[in-house]
Amino acid sequence: MNVNYSFRFQGGRTVEFKVTDQPAVPAPKQPSWVKLEHCQCANCPLRSSDTEHCPAATEILPVVEAFQADDAYQKVDVTVTDERRAYVKQTALEEALRSLLGLKMATSGCPVLAELKPMAMHHLPFANTDEFITRSVSHYLLQQYFAKRNHEEPDWELKGLVERNQRLQLVNQALWQRIHSVCKGDSNLKALLNFFSMASSVSFSLESQLRKLEAKMGGEPH
Repeated sequence: MNVNYSFRFQGGRTVEFKVTDQPAVPAPKQPSWVKLEHCQCANCPLRSSDTEHCPAATEILPVVEAFQADDAYQKVDVTVTDERRAYVKQTALEEALRSLLGLKMATSGCPVLAELKPMAMHHLPFANTDEFITRSVSHYLLQQYFAKRNHEEPDWELKGLVERNQRLQLVNQALWQRIHSVCKGDSNLKALLNFFSMASSVSFSLESQLRKLEAKMGGEPH
């Protein structure tokens, strides 16, 4: 997987990030908020004796440093390219950052966020809530189909999907706390909050979200 994000600001400034399926290698010197023990997630399975730095924080560090003083609502031209196609959109910086941060977190090597990696391999930039729900449920149901084919018990009721997103919420919340003190602007905070909100919609209101999608697809909500 090779995905490139290119940001062009109205003043002519450009910033680029390349995301692969390989986690970033931590630099020798990292800021204190990247250390594993700093606001460590309540459900983190890692130990500081084995892992000095949080994998997700390490991955998003360059993005935080590049945009920490920027206004979340300013318009930017963003081009996202992969091996198959390109996406171009003029949007608020926070929407573009939400998309980029979500991809980088899923491919960071974090053992909890790794559950999102299959979705990241088919990355859809600038996804809205309906698209996020549709993709989350579709990927999960495909996993259940493969489980059934392999003579395992499938979860057609999506209980595991809700539980997964509850785990992801704890990670998103802890990451928000990590970078809260270092952002001079509000772009990264807004992006993480919106990303957190989309994950929350799966956990707390999955049934209502599915009913909305059912109505849009021509079905009759129950």
